[in-house]
Amino acid sequence: MSDPMAEIRASFFIECEELLESLQDGLQLMDDGDTDPETINIVFRAVHSIKGGAGAFGLDDLVHFAHRFETAMDEVRAGRFHPDGEAIRLFFTCADVLGDLVRAARDDDVVASDVTDPVLEKLEKLVGVEDESEEDLDFTPATLSLDLSLDFGGDAGLPGLPNLPDFPNLSPLPMAGPDEDTLPLTEPLPTSESIAGSKGFIVFFKPEPALYVSGNEPLYLFRALRDLGDLAVTCHATSLPALDQIDADIGHLSWTLTVHTEESEQAVREVFEFVDGLCQLDITPLSASTAPATAAPAAVAQVLPPLPPLEPSSPVAATPPAPLPPAKPVTAMVAPETLDDEEPAKHVENTPAEGAAPAKTTGTPTQPRATVRVDLERIDRLVNLVGELVINQAMLSQSVTEAGLPPNSPVSTGLEEFLQLTRDIQESVMMIRAQPIKSLFQRMGRIVRESSASVGKEVRLHTDGENTEVDKTVIERLADPLTHMIRNAVDHGLENPEKRLAAGKSREGHVMLTAQHRSGRIVIEVSDDGAGINRERVKAKAIEKGLIPADAQLTDGDIDNLLFLPGFSTAQEISNLSGRGVGMDVVKSSIQALGGRITITSQEGKGTTFSISLPLTLAVLDGMVVRVADETLVVPLNAILETLTLTDDDVKALGPETHVVQIRGGFVPLLDLGAELGYRTPQESYVGGIVLLIGQEDGNRAALAVDAIEDQRQVVIKGLEGSYGRVPGIAAATILGDGQIALILDPTDLVSQASGRTRPRTPQHAHVG
Repeated sequence: MSDPMAEIRASFFIECEELLESLQDGLQLMDDGDTDPETINIVFRAVHSIKGGAGAFGLDDLVHFAHRFETAMDEVRAGRFHPDGEAIRLFFTCADVLGDLVRAARDDDVVASDVTDPVLEKLEKLVGVEDESEEDLDFTPATLSLDLSLDFGGDAGLPGLPNLPDFPNLSPLPMAGPDEDTLPLTEPLPTSESIAGSKGFIVFFKPEPALYVSGNEPLYLFRALRDLGDLAVTCHATSLPALDQIDADIGHLSWTLTVHTEESEQAVREVFEFVDGLCQLDITPLSASTAPATAAPAAVAQVLPPLPPLEPSSPVAATPPAPLPPAKPVTAMVAPETLDDEEPAKHVENTPAEGAAPAKTTGTPTQPRATVRVDLERIDRLVNLVGELVINQAMLSQSVTEAGLPPNSPVSTGLEEFLQLTRDIQESVMMIRAQPIKSLFQRMGRIVRESSASVGKEVRLHTDGENTEVDKTVIERLADPLTHMIRNAVDHGLENPEKRLAAGKSREGHVMLTAQHRSGRIVIEVSDDGAGINRERVKAKAIEKGLIPADAQLTDGDIDNLLFLPGFSTAQEISNLSGRGVGMDVVKSSIQALGGRITITSQEGKGTTFSISLPLTLAVLDGMVVRVADETLVVPLNAILETLTLTDDDVKALGPETHVVQIRGGFVPLLDLGAELGYRTPQESYVGGIVLLIGQEDGNRAALAVDAIEDQRQVVIKGLEGSYGRVPGIAAATILGDGQIALILDPTDLVSQASGRTRPRTPQHAHVG
């Protein structure tokens, strides 16, 4: 039987990942200059929620760090600290460490104190606050009871409680007696005249024990409510027992808060959204509280005229006080007969007016879209089953075709519907496994910050296309190569600040990370505005290493591709991060293992761009089934621009062994697919033959000559690299409807590796056109 607490704990860590993502988003907005209060609240709430959940599971290290981080963000939220660029960079570091602590807690690991302590020291030095217990809360003495009430109900208990008998001369707090159930206020309760016609709300707040167990503190809620407008607070202490009888795990206090604000009721409810279900919460508009008494139902408490505010310094009497004058405001009870039998009587805010309307106990919160968390292994199993379904559907189609049934027969019609349903199911399953690439991009932000600090450079990361969705498997396997490319760009792509200033650039370097869908694939680009590739130096290094002959004639693209050779580097000094080219062969291999490819474009003095092109999924694709020399092949449909039948005027000879195809005033190289794959020698003539016009990410095109086009269908991708290694020009394999195995081509790789020979070796006159 599964442990329910283990499941809850696992759910907490999943939620933490979402909260960390929200935290990074908020900090990024702050870094971009967005100082909107809601942006700051996003950051604060994320840290607060992580701390609260961690407290419930006894994750002390996580709670301690999150609490200090939360305290600093509360200073920002209250307007007492205005973060500059240095502070926001420190907040980013705090977020990184917080993520490390979350993952360490999840894996039952420990983050060393020498990692967290320096960050906390910088935080306290920069923001100017220490632990909450040492913070000047900026309250008058009359409200000290409000802060101590948090200790009464918190899991920390009341400091020094067991030793209270040893301090008989303690000065009593200005706390109400048995018949005086409200604590003094920071300011007097507003009178009916002062609030008549004003806008705002009266909030009754009573925490449940679970609120304190989850790590929440009413103090922070009240501060957030204070940000909406002027706030007056009343503490109800009628249920507070003697000090020697206090249970530290139970909250004995409740509060009434009057906030004067132009904000909506929904904004007030959002302050308490993280304690929803953990407290009793009643919100009443001020306009309703000033309604005539005749309009109030009998269930609402009678309200007496207000009493002038108590002096903060008045002590509590040692004996029960005498009955107070009738002018004193009291907290009345809702009439018991109006409540359900099982519901205890609730406090209703005493409003200093002639009457009151019913307290508004329920709102209409916005309902979030329901989500379900599913183990990735289950989704993978579903993907595999859908793949088998696609193969089965192809086999049925093949059987119907071989049986010679007419296209309009019931079997053929039903099979077409089955085909459409299969496609819809496959697309739906792929959407389930697809995820935004945002989480990966956020991880790269940390890489940039750590790398730039290591090499002493000022670097800013810009991202675009974070919500581009791609298969989760692709995202996970992209992390390592992308990390190396980012470090490479920071360490060796960007110049030092002095060199940038001398070159007329900004002192701060820029790294751009973008993602977009293009031609049925995802294209990720890592670019910098650094010095670019010094091609003369690259070529000289290649000649020095014996990789190319000294008289080699290379294009700029050829020279750039030398960086992908194993062990090639132009760095004079190898840093602890990277060297331009060091390990780039591993990056290329990792990308190719995903069925992708990587290209380089660079302009000296302007910067370098690495472009990665990947399939959207590693499970199913739409393909064109073609036949070449009695072999069946599949060409990805997204790579095909159009199909052509060549005429005499289309084919032009170029040199002794190659041809080009003229298409609408332009020329593209002609490649014989059968000859390139080694199935046969080039054909004698291509007139009347069929070609597939292939488009590449860089805009180049090529024409692949095939013998016949057989079908267009969805195929299931079966990897080959585990058994055969990487085969140039071949992406994977699939199983066709008749059980035959067909190779899936990688057209771009095939074109880049092609010999281009379209004539037999025997000299002959074959000029056409």
